Amino acid sequence: MTITTPVASSTSTAPTAPTAPWDDLVAAALLGTERRTPPVVPRPGQDVPSALLDAAALSTVRRRAGLRPAPARPGPDRAPEDPRPALPAAARSRLALLLADRSAPGRGGSRSAPDLAELLPQWLALANHHSYRVPDALLPALLDAARARTDLRAEALTLGGPRALWLARLNPDWKFALRGTAGRASASLPEPPGAATAPDEEQRLWGEGLFAERVSLLAAARHRDPAAGLALLSGTWSTERAEDRLMFLDSLRDDLSPSDEPFLEQSLSDRSRNVRATAAELLSALPDSALAARMAERSRGCVSLTADEPTADGLTAKGSTGDGLTGKGPTGDGLTGEGPTGDGLTADGLTAKGPTGYGLTDKRPTGDGPTPKGPTGDGLTPKGPTGDGLTADELAASERTPRIAVRPPDECDSGMQRDGVVPKPPSGRGERSWWLGQLVEATPLDRWTEWFGGRGPAEIVALPVADGWQADLHAAWCRAAVRQRSAEWCRALLGTPAVAPVTAGEAAPAAWRDPAKLLSALPARERAEWVAEFIASHGLSDAFRLLGVCAVPWAEPLGRAVVDALDIARDAGSYPWSFSGVMGLAERCLDPTQADRLEVLTAIPDEREGAAPGAGGYWAEAFQRLVGTLRLREAMRAELDPS
Repeated sequence: MTITTPVASSTSTAPTAPTAPWDDLVAAALLGTERRTPPVVPRPGQDVPSALLDAAALSTVRRRAGLRPAPARPGPDRAPEDPRPALPAAARSRLALLLADRSAPGRGGSRSAPDLAELLPQWLALANHHSYRVPDALLPALLDAARARTDLRAEALTLGGPRALWLARLNPDWKFALRGTAGRASASLPEPPGAATAPDEEQRLWGEGLFAERVSLLAAARHRDPAAGLALLSGTWSTERAEDRLMFLDSLRDDLSPSDEPFLEQSLSDRSRNVRATAAELLSALPDSALAARMAERSRGCVSLTADEPTADGLTAKGSTGDGLTGKGPTGDGLTGEGPTGDGLTADGLTAKGPTGYGLTDKRPTGDGPTPKGPTGDGLTPKGPTGDGLTADELAASERTPRIAVRPPDECDSGMQRDGVVPKPPSGRGERSWWLGQLVEATPLDRWTEWFGGRGPAEIVALPVADGWQADLHAAWCRAAVRQRSAEWCRALLGTPAVAPVTAGEAAPAAWRDPAKLLSALPARERAEWVAEFIASHGLSDAFRLLGVCAVPWAEPLGRAVVDALDIARDAGSYPWSFSGVMGLAERCLDPTQADRLEVLTAIPDEREGAAPGAGGYWAEAFQRLVGTLRLREAMRAELDPS
């Protein structure tokens, strides 16, 4: 019997190809078979590159088909229960529509339909007001919307409740929900896992958690027990990165208290300039802190009240420095210094300008007769800035008028820098005025009443300021009033709405009086009334930022003032586009019950002589959109009303 030896088929594959390591195949393909020999054996007649590709194809199928079982891990904990009531059916449908943003712009054609995306923040606030919970099926869409728009996050996470935080832990795209906003969620909601845990678990999460989780944990701990939250932060403070220290320090802002002062004082010596600046800002918000006292002492040496009175030798009585001269002016020479007009002293040593800006006589009194006649030829002083001549009695009275004398700091020493004073001014700003502003804005406002003879803020603001320092001083007071949330000081610095916003001239610090920031510290009703009167006096051109700080819905006087101003603009014959910002605010902020009253404005008016072509039609479309949006907001409110 003949035994034949089987011959290998020409189509057989080398046994090493399917088992060749994938990384080696990839490396050979990237470097080339001439530079690296692939871990394959070619078939007879097959070149090496083809063999490499065949092996890669087989390995790809093997990698896709084969699955090595992963180590068993426990699944996520069950989502926590949310005890709040579910949304009514109509409101649930409305939320789905708002999240889908069916009215997204860019479709072309008429824009008379309401912009649903702009109404979503208001809908969320209304739903939270009634303590509803979001349907589970809409949680992903709600988190996606909050991820895209930071202005939605606080309300969206409150509506989402503990289940939103539970879901956010499973998707890195929603990690924003684990930051500080989550820690400040409504106290009535069940806290998410990790927010109120046993001490050991809390310490573990603080030491090993992601940065977003740690910020959330710190915010929740501070909300629950400020001292415990601060202790948590203090334990690892020295090992944190500078950018992390800044974020953690900023999280102390909401529940700031005097017990935080020792930690903040220590942070004034931090290596990071931003950390030091934030610590100084937080300390200045504590009126009884040591930093506030140090800043107040520095300010007292720079700003003082004088009540100068002429003496027989033509010099002033003891001023704020107690040396018989007025306090050092901006020149630092111990005299009055050059005033805003550039006039210094006369040749014989008398002041050329008094605190009110009126000129004195140009000779000393001789004691044996009247003074020589002045330029008016009547022996009195020349006419003042208003063109009115002053009598001797009037001049003496003007010299006795209290005024504020300013002597800015001569240097920015190391102590000032440690307390948060930035030594280098911005471009176009003088060093000494820059340092002065930082000192004054960090000084507790009640100290000025104490130092200025018990005068209230309105009286202090009305005092004349010597040597052209009013803009710098008032600008610093404005910043202090906003930081310290002093309604009385904000009211005094705002003045009356009938007076247009003051810029104090191009040479003064820019925007030294920001009405929008000052208004934010006033009660909502007073805020609305002030802005309404401002619009009645000045129109809408400068009112956009002021309207943005008013409570929603606008109070009736404010809403009426805005609509009246829009009506006046329409009658003027201009296009409505320059008022689109105010019109958009009106859609979101006017009381929805005003829709019927505005219906008359939706008609196209007769075209007036001199009006822009077609302006009436554009105004009618804008008012139609306004009325439609107001009615939609009223429907949203009704859908969420449990009664």
